[in-house]
Amino acid sequence: MTTAATETITIGGDLTVGRIGYGAMQLTGPKVWGEYPDRERGIALLRTVVEKGVTFIDTADVYGPHSNEELIRDALHPYPDDLVIATKGGFVRGGPEYSDMGAVGNRYYLRQAAHMSARRLGLDHIDLYYLHTPTMTDAPFEDIIATLVRMREDGLIRHIGLSNVSADQLRTALDITDIAAVTVHYNVAERLGSAVRQLAQQSGIVFSPWHPGAIPGGEAGEPLHRVIDPIAAQYRATPRQIALAWQLHRGGQVLPIPGTTSIEHLEENLGAAAIELSPAEVAAITALVPEEH
Repeated sequence: MTTAATETITIGGDLTVGRIGYGAMQLTGPKVWGEYPDRERGIALLRTVVEKGVTFIDTADVYGPHSNEELIRDALHPYPDDLVIATKGGFVRGGPEYSDMGAVGNRYYLRQAAHMSARRLGLDHIDLYYLHTPTMTDAPFEDIIATLVRMREDGLIRHIGLSNVSADQLRTALDITDIAAVTVHYNVAERLGSAVRQLAQQSGIVFSPWHPGAIPGGEAGEPLHRVIDPIAAQYRATPRQIALAWQLHRGGQVLPIPGTTSIEHLEENLGAAAIELSPAEVAAITALVPEEH
């Protein structure tokens, strides 16, 4: 019998990966700035990610910046044939104290950013390249999508992805070209990406939620834990595993990208794929937070 633990998902019609990926953002310095402090440990973790069967890794040029992509190359290049590395461009930061990232979308910057990401990763092209944010001030959104289309036509990128977009922006992009994947903040507690998830599902686009297994603690998380903790106990699982399993049960085109710096947590995350929730359990978790329709 095929289960979530053995299922695959296909991005853009030709990139087949496992149902749970790995988000590499945490393998940086404090505040996502600078190199990961224990470089050898980071390399060992990335190699374990692949050894455990993960075939999709998500990164971005702003993680570090740049050091995250370089760490992935140093750990894994030459890459396994089945490994897909997605990266992003469009965000810039002025230093570790700048929590707000500026957005650059003009065609010269984006093309250079993609070329530099490919160089750092040791690739001749990028399989999935995300626009990291649509909140550009230096170029209209439609022009940015057109730039990505030209980059795809030139062979610099294979598929176009969009990060942190609204449903209206996704519709605008789809009027211009095919979009292979979208990634937004979406989990059991945070549903601002629900309209994007629904549109992606309707359009056959891979939906890749970030922070997919997060559950708040304290008073804010009490209503969620009242529902999720008994389910976790029934499956001898952790609440985080149930939160990830719930993501996988929301549709066949969902590709969560949990991140961690711990091999123990990595194994815990991957173990969520083996949990088969009942329709009633999925519905109970879904009902915990209103979703936009």
